[in-house]
Amino acid sequence: MESLLAWGHYLAGITWIGILYYFNFIQVPFLKAVTPETKAESFKHLVPNALWWFRWGALFTWIFGAALLMNQHRMGSAFMLQGPDAVIGMGAWLGTIMLLNVWGIIWPNQKKVLGLKEATPEEKAKAGRMALLASRTNTMLSIPMLFFMANSGHASGLF
Repeated sequence: MESLLAWGHYLAGITWIGILYYFNFIQVPFLKAVTPETKAESFKHLVPNALWWFRWGALFTWIFGAALLMNQHRMGSAFMLQGPDAVIGMGAWLGTIMLLNVWGIIWPNQKKVLGLKEATPEEKAKAGRMALLASRTNTMLSIPMLFFMANSGHASGLF
């Protein structure tokens, strides 16, 4: 069971963080450089699909990670940053903050940008900026999050 939970966590995490990096390093610069017609087509076909995989990848990464910690009886000590579980706990907390950014800030604002939720042009511009800032925050948080996750098995050598 533990191997399945771990693989689910890894695969969902690769999907989530891969799309996060795609948005920040590829899609944002691309959309700044294309014609309004190309941007409109992207917002109609590409962006909603990528956001679907992004938000569900985020949720399933967290669910599999939490299930793995519960299966190992480490959930409480990890989130309380206790003992050797403090390292994985730091990664889990960063991942939790990132998940909340996806579902609480990025997705609600992207719905306005994409026209899935009614908004004035000014509201769309503000929503786009908020989504971008939350996404950039997640990109920065992903670096220490991945560090803590990757090094959680070597906790004694970190501090």
